[in-house]
Amino acid sequence: MTTSPGQGPRAGAEYGPTGPAYSTAGDPAQLLAALGRSWTWILASAVATLVPGILLLVWPEATLHVVAVLIGLYLLAAGAFRFVATFARQEQGHRLPSLLLAVLYVLAGVLCLRNPLQTITALSLIVGLVWLVSGILTLYTALAARDLPHRGFVLGMAVLGIVAGVVVLALPAESARALTRLLGLWLVLLGLAEAGLAFAWRAALRGSSTAVPHGPDGNA
Repeated sequence: MTTSPGQGPRAGAEYGPTGPAYSTAGDPAQLLAALGRSWTWILASAVATLVPGILLLVWPEATLHVVAVLIGLYLLAAGAFRFVATFARQEQGHRLPSLLLAVLYVLAGVLCLRNPLQTITALSLIVGLVWLVSGILTLYTALAARDLPHRGFVLGMAVLGIVAGVVVLALPAESARALTRLLGLWLVLLGLAEAGLAFAWRAALRGSSTAVPHGPDGNA
C-alpha cells in the first residue's frame, strides 16, 4: 500500500485534474514527484492491490504456484508504487521509510516468484513480515509527519497492515485454499482503504484548485 504525499496542496501551485501541475521538464526526479502526488497514482496502486485480492477470493482452488505468482506480482507492483511515492515527499527525512519499504516489497516479490520457496509456510512468512514491517513504518511516518494530508486514513491503513501481518504470522494456513482466502481478503481490505485515500486526496486537490493563487509577496 502507498500513502498520500508528504505535503498538502499548496496555495501557490497550479493544479490540474489529477494533481499539482509542477514544472518537470528535464528533471526525472520532479517527474516522479509530480506523478507520486497525483491522486490517480494512488488510485492505480489501490487497483493493483484489489485485482489480485479479488482473483484470490473468486479462485480459492488456485494452486500454490498460482497464489505465489499473484502475490509476487502484487509485491513487485507495490514496490514500484512506493518507489515513486518516495519522490513525492518534500522532507528528506521522511523519504527513507518509503524507500526501505519499496526495496522490501521488491525483494519479497522476487522471493515469492522463486520456485524453491513456494511452500505454504514460506509464502505466509514472507507476506506476513512484509505487511507487518510496512504497517509499522507507515505508522511511524504518519505519527512523525504531523502535516501529513489525510493523516487519519494513513493511520488506519497502517493499523490494518499491522493486523494483517500479525494474523498471517500467528495463524499460518494449513492449506493453499485457506491461505488464498486469507490473503485475498486482506488485499481487498487494503485496496479499498487505499482507494478511499485516493478519492480523499482528489477532493483536497480540487478544493485547492478553486482557491485564488497568491504570488510570493502575498498578492493575488
